Amino acid sequence: MDIRSELHKAQLFQNLELLANQIVEGFISGIHKSPFHGFSAEFAEHKIYNPGESTKHIDWKLFAKTDRLYTKRYEDETNLRCHMILDNSASMYYPEIKQPDIDNLNKVGFGVLAIAALMQILKKQRDAVGLSIYSDSYNFYASEKSSERHFQMLFSKLNEVSRTANTSKTTKTYTYLHQIAEKIHRRSLIFLFSDMFQTETEEARLFEALRHLKYNKHAVVLFHLLDYKHELNFDFENTPKRFVDVETGAHIDLYADNIKKAYHEKVEQYQEDLKLKCAQYRIKYVGVDVSSNFSQVLNTFMIERQTFV
Repeated sequence: MDIRSELHKAQLFQNLELLANQIVEGFISGIHKSPFHGFSAEFAEHKIYNPGESTKHIDWKLFAKTDRLYTKRYEDETNLRCHMILDNSASMYYPEIKQPDIDNLNKVGFGVLAIAALMQILKKQRDAVGLSIYSDSYNFYASEKSSERHFQMLFSKLNEVSRTANTSKTTKTYTYLHQIAEKIHRRSLIFLFSDMFQTETEEARLFEALRHLKYNKHAVVLFHLLDYKHELNFDFENTPKRFVDVETGAHIDLYADNIKKAYHEKVEQYQEDLKLKCAQYRIKYVGVDVSSNFSQVLNTFMIERQTFV
C-alpha cells in the first residue's frame, strides 16, 4: 500500500461536504450560457415560473438581474424526492490514482463527489435524498429524508466509500437494481452512477432492471462513468502490456495497437446499445468522462429538476 497516496486521499475527502460545496459554488459562478445565468447561490430558494401560475410570488428583483421569471420557494411547499445509486464495484476504482485530487479521480471518486455536490444543492432546497450503494452485495440503503442528521449520515457514508477500496470480484448490477427499484415507493428522481461493467453479462436482464427503475413513474438518469482515454479509446503506449480484469482476474498480454480499433468499436457499440435502450425506456443517458469536471452532471440535474413534475 502506498501510504502517501492513502494520506493524500484521506486529506482530499476529509471534509466531503465542504469540497462538494466548493464544486457547486464554482459551477454557479462559472455559468454563462445556461438558463441559470446570473442566478448565483440564491437559486436554491427559487423555482422557475410556469405560465398560468399565480404571479404573487414572482421575484421581480431577480427578474431585473436575469430577465427570467422565478418564484420564491417556501418551506411548506412539496419538495423533490431524489434517490442516488452508486456502483461501488472493483471496476469503479479504475484508473488507479496515486495522487488523487479534484481534477484527477477514478470513477468511484468522481461518483462520490458528484453525488455529494448534488446533495448540497438538494439540502439547500430542503429536498429529500436517499442513497443506495451496491457491488457484489447490496452494501447500503437509506430512504429519502431531508433532515440535517440524515444528510450528515449520507456524507459520512460517501466519505467512507471514497477512502476504502472495494476488492469484490463480482458486480451484480441488475440483481440489485431490481431490489432498489422495489424499495423506492414514492415517485422520485433517480440518479444512477455506474460504469455499467458487470460480471452478470445478460444484457436483456440488465436492460429489464433499468426499466424496472421507472416503476411508479420515477424519472431516471444514468450517468455512465468511463475513463474515455483508456476505457473508450484504448489509448495506451504500444509496448507489451498485461491487461487484467479487476473483477474476474482474467488477463491478456498484447500490444495495445493490435486490438485498439476492434476494442473501440466494441465498447462504442455497447454505449450505443445502452443509449437506445435508455431512450426506449425514457431513461436519460448521460455519458461522462471522469477526467472532465462536474458541470455536465450539475447541468443535467438542473434541467431534470425543472422538468420533474
